[in-house]
Amino acid sequence: MGASGKILVFVDLPDGELDETGRGLLSYSARLAGVLSFPWGAAVAVAPDSGQLNSFGAYGTPTITSITGGGTLLDTPALLGKHLARLAQDELATVVLLPHNDLGATLAPIVAHELQAAIMTEVVTVRQSDDGVRLSRKALGVRIAETRLWDCKRPLVATIPPRALSQVIMATFRTSSPTVSTWHPVTQPSGAAATITGRIPPDPQTVDLTDAEVIFSGGKGCDPATFDQLKELCKLLNVSFGVTRPVYDLGWTGFERMVGQTGRTVTPRLYVALGISGSMHHVGGIKDSRRIVAINSDSKAPIFPNVDEGFVGDLKEVLPRLLEQVKAEIGSAP
Repeated sequence: MGASGKILVFVDLPDGELDETGRGLLSYSARLAGVLSFPWGAAVAVAPDSGQLNSFGAYGTPTITSITGGGTLLDTPALLGKHLARLAQDELATVVLLPHNDLGATLAPIVAHELQAAIMTEVVTVRQSDDGVRLSRKALGVRIAETRLWDCKRPLVATIPPRALSQVIMATFRTSSPTVSTWHPVTQPSGAAATITGRIPPDPQTVDLTDAEVIFSGGKGCDPATFDQLKELCKLLNVSFGVTRPVYDLGWTGFERMVGQTGRTVTPRLYVALGISGSMHHVGGIKDSRRIVAINSDSKAPIFPNVDEGFVGDLKEVLPRLLEQVKAEIGSAP
């Protein structure tokens, strides 16, 4: 393609830790660097400690640039975006990668505006072609595929959805000892900016299932009593609640709680299927979950070959015991 440049990935280190999203971004950047034949490096708002440096090095991160005052700037994303754009200019970065979460989705248009860059959100795949780089994403609840061509003639700002990130450390990654530097802005961006005064975590009971971290779902193996117990269990554990098509058809809950290809396609880190046989449509809607656990009274239920862990059991016996155990744990908690 003949283009040259650098990939700069922003990792915000929430609470000073390299979380799942951060590790996924490092893995994604290392692989993208191989696709584009670009060098890459990470930018952070908070300087990582020695323990975190080892985690960065496991993904072959060559350089880490810490933004002065970045911890404070996390509460003023408009200013942080301007700083990040100037850092990208100073480091001659052609591609700026951000997570497609609340922070990354806020920063991306700011950085793109400052750099006069192309922007592509929720990128899932990137591949080289004869006429440039093709970036693809899923839209409208992953129902529509969209591909755009980046000709590499101006910078690119891209966000990557957490569901598309994998923390895997590839055999091709070479463990590194990252070079850490501090970046001091020459001038402070001018103008007033909105400031975040507080953050309210999402409520698993009301959050859209496509964004849920943990989902417990009930199928036609539930009767009204076990169904109520399952909902109570979800509230106690503060996890999201889902159902299969047959349960929705019974009118026990709304369409927004239905999991499957005809409902919500989900990608939680944990999916627990209770009394779900495992139809093709349901399995298709949960297959990208990080971990799937199933409990079903039928040892030959088709869901079992599609799970990480499966247990044969009667929900009328299992759910009361689970509730009893959870209530005991909550009651003994300080």
